[in-house]
Amino acid sequence: MMDAIEKSNIVFLATANNEHIPNVVPIGLARPLDDETVLLVANFMNKTYENLKENPNAAIVVTDVTNCPYQFKGTVKIYESGKYFDDAVEWAKSVMTQLNPKGAVLLKIDEIFSVQPGPDAGKKIE
Repeated sequence: MMDAIEKSNIVFLATANNEHIPNVVPIGLARPLDDETVLLVANFMNKTYENLKENPNAAIVVTDVTNCPYQFKGTVKIYESGKYFDDAVEWAKSVMTQLNPKGAVLLKIDEIFSVQPGPDAGKKIE
């Protein structure tokens, strides 16, 4: 499942602020660090970044739900300095030198759900 995140050129990141107002944005730089952690580079996040600071709960879905029909839910930690941040900046600048990331967002995946149409839609994957 995690390799689908690596292969996807876009993931959709869902957040909500403390007032429960939802927000969904496409993220172009997302990759797994291990079997339960995904690095998201905060380049253009504005509302999303503020939401994550207020409420660390988030979910992602890859664009190719045909080959990866899963929703990944968890909590985030934001790094604005240190190794994760430095790695995020290096990666972003290798993709586009003009990028200036404001943070590295690490999503620790706690739950995975099916988004496959049919009777298993919404079921938790063990």
